[in-house]
Formats: sequence, C-alpha cells, structure tokens
Amino acid sequence: MPLKITFQKQSPQKNLCLGVYEDGHFPLPTQTWDKTLKGLLSTSLKNSKFKGKLTQTLSVFTPDGGRIILVGLGKKTEQNEKQWQKIGGSLSSVLDASTNGEGAVEIHSLEKADNAQVVAHLALGTLLRSWRFETYFTTKKPEELFSLKKVIFLTPAPDAAEKAFNPLSKIAEGVFLTRTVVTEPANIMTPATLAKVAASLEKDGVKIEILDEKDLKKLGANAILGVGQGSDKESKLVVMRWEGGKKKDDTLAFVGKGVTFDSGGLSLKPANSMEDMKYDMAGAGVVIGLMKALALRKAKVNVVGVIGLVENMPSGTAQRPGDVVTSLSGQTIAVMNTDAEGRLVLADALWYTQSRFKPKLMVDLATLTGAIIVGLGFERAGLFASDDALAKKLTAAGEDVSELLWRMPLDEAYDKDINSDIADVQNVSSSRGGGSITAAKFLQRFTNKVPWAHLDIAGLAWAEKDLPLCAKGASGFGVRLLDRFVAENYEGK
Repeated sequence: MPLKITFQKQSPQKNLCLGVYEDGHFPLPTQTWDKTLKGLLSTSLKNSKFKGKLTQTLSVFTPDGGRIILVGLGKKTEQNEKQWQKIGGSLSSVLDASTNGEGAVEIHSLEKADNAQVVAHLALGTLLRSWRFETYFTTKKPEELFSLKKVIFLTPAPDAAEKAFNPLSKIAEGVFLTRTVVTEPANIMTPATLAKVAASLEKDGVKIEILDEKDLKKLGANAILGVGQGSDKESKLVVMRWEGGKKKDDTLAFVGKGVTFDSGGLSLKPANSMEDMKYDMAGAGVVIGLMKALALRKAKVNVVGVIGLVENMPSGTAQRPGDVVTSLSGQTIAVMNTDAEGRLVLADALWYTQSRFKPKLMVDLATLTGAIIVGLGFERAGLFASDDALAKKLTAAGEDVSELLWRMPLDEAYDKDINSDIADVQNVSSSRGGGSITAAKFLQRFTNKVPWAHLDIAGLAWAEKDLPLCAKGASGFGVRLLDRFVAENYEGK
C-alpha cells in the first residue's frame, strides 16, 4: 500500500516532526510547541549534539508519552525545494520507527518561503522515500517491513498545500511504476509482461501500439530481432503516445532500452552478479514511468515514448559474434560482441521513432555501458548530445531535481573506432578506451540528424545503498528529470 499523505490544520502531539535551523533558531511552529512544552525543546537542544544540520534528527519525549522529532532544516539562506524533499525523505525513515504506523509533520513559515510549496515538497520527499518492494515476502513479520502508513502535514492552509502537492504526487506515481518494473525479477518481467504494463497506461489516456516479431520482420528491424533470437520470449516494440498539446505542436520523443534480462548472449557475462541484469530494462522503465506521470498530471504537450523489449539469451538460435545484420535504417551492423546488445535495440528504436514521428528532439535512456560507471561512478549519469541547447536544458532539469548529469564528448574522431572491415558499422570499439563514448557514437548513426541526447544511466538505475529519496534498490532515476525538462521547456509553449 502506498503511503497516505494528508493535509490539515489541527496538530496531533504524538510522533510530531518539527524543524530547527542550523543556527539553532526555531521557525514559528517549533517556537509555539516549545512554549507549550515549557521550554522542553530548547533544553533538549542545549543538552544534545544536535546542530540543526540538514536532515539531522533528535527525538524528544514529552511528559504525556508523546514524541517530538526535531529535524535539521540546514541554513536559512539555503532553503529550496531540493532541501525540503531531502528533509521529507529523512522523516520517512524516522517516522517508520513509530509504533502505530502514523506520524505528523509541522514544518512551515520558513524564511522567505511559500508555505504551500514547503509543505508540498516535504510531502513529496516523504512519499518518494517511503516506497518499498515487498511483494514476495511471506515469512517476515509486519514490524520487519516498512510500517509507516500515514503522514499528516500540518499547515495553516491545507487546501493550498494539497493543490501544490497534487501534480507532484502524479510524478511520484510515475517514479513508483518505474521502480516496480525495474525491481520485478526477469521471470516475471518479460518483454510481453512489460508491454502489458505499458498498455495499462491506456486507462490514463495514453495511446498504445505493440509491434510483435511479425511486425518487426515486416519493417526490417533486424537489429532488435537479432538480439532476441536466442530467447523463447518474443521481442516487441511498444509505442506510447500522450497527446496533451495542440495538434500543431511539435512532438517530443523518448526512447528506452528494454532488455528484460541480459545474459550477454553467446558473449556470456560472468556469473557473479548476473542477477542484476534484470534491471537492464531500466531505460524502458523510465520511459513508461514518464508517460504515466505526464498523463496523470495532464501535461499540455505531445510526447511519444518508444521502447524496444527483448531478452538476450544464449541458445542454439542465438546471434553469434561476427554476425552481420541489416538494421531498420538499412545500415549493416557487424555484431562483434553479443553483450553490446542494448545499442542494437536502440538503433532500430531510434530510427523507427525519427522516421515515423518526425520529432522535434529525441532523448534515449539506457543502462548501456559499465564504462560510464568507471568514468562517473554512481553520482551522475552520462549525457551525450548532438545539440548544445538540448544538453543545457537536460542538465538544468537534472540540477533542479537532484538527478545529476555530466556531459561527455561526441567528437567525430571516435567514429573511426566503430568502423567495420565488412559492414557499415560494428557494435563495439576496436580499441579498449572510451567505451561509453563509442557506444553513443554508434547510436548517433541512427538518429538521422534529429536533435538527440543519450543518457547512460547504468550507474544510477539501481541504488546500492539508501539515498535521500529512495531506499536501496530501483531508483526511478530519470522520471523526475525528464518531467521537469518537459515542463520547463515545452509544456504549453
């Protein structure tokens, strides 16, 4: 069950969260409670190591058995939506320790900040951090699972806060859908199952088309088909269209890699951590989550989402290293490594998207290379872009929502590394260096000069430890970034 968020005026005393600035000053609600409790909060502050640093917490127990949780707001001069979301995320974990599954937050009247926005973003952070995937637990006791069920946000104007929170909650639903499909095991989340998840967006007003292998063969999408030919699971291409703008408005396109399990094919991966390859469809998962978010909040924009869905398996019918396939674009590809399969899926998906929809721009997302993790670690996703303005807009959107990007080069000099001796292009570099760059250069050959960006999210799709806005596991990285990118630059314009 998702966490229930409500807004109201009246304040319960048990499990109540209040804010404290880093300089030790109290905002108005905390001041009021300190007076009511005859200086208990001030005294507790003086006798502790609590300094009000961002997300730092201190529990104070009241004489009647209640609990006040003081949470650090950070510096007065650094108050913004990103900070409030992080604070909300920290409260999700703290309140989960409450015995009755319910808590309250009264943090508002901050320095030069709009109450409705403060409360809405606190609530968003709490909601995002609360998500857990507990589907397959059967023996754990309730107290061992996430027990927080409801959080009440106290504010002088609950209607205004709820109005501000409503569109944010729709974005969170998109994030949660992404996290869910990325977390599901590969025996459940097959290409057919993931296509059904995409099809479920029809109830939200998204138009859906599912192309099966017969359709793909007719089109000549042999790059996608080649990846999936070793599996008994049928490959698919799914088209999702949200038409919230005017008919004359340009279409924005988002394309996702959806390899529901990547064994490496005949270029078999090492057994160690191969189970992680269930999330090699995270790019497609982000596109599905984005489309849901846009539809739920009725975004005034025309967007198409295209996802290529395959399973990459070794078998007697599997693609071989050295095979040559003719892609949908007509370009021939020498498949030198069957574990460089995502770029083959995207090659046909990108070409199909630009050819059919003539979009204003294309952004693709993929857990594409381990090389990007070597270069950037787990803090930023790699951004490759053919258009400077597009790169700047994506980077700015990422900064706004704390989903950070770092632009990588796309110099023409890298092209020579993917030239083939027997085909138009080969799917891996002839040298060992710059693996994420040459992968992006490969994709660029299938964009037909449409303004394009590639986000390599290999290091961000799955969190190996708890983060401010998500517990360890699927992060949903990219949904909020792209929603902000659309809203700030194209929606209603």
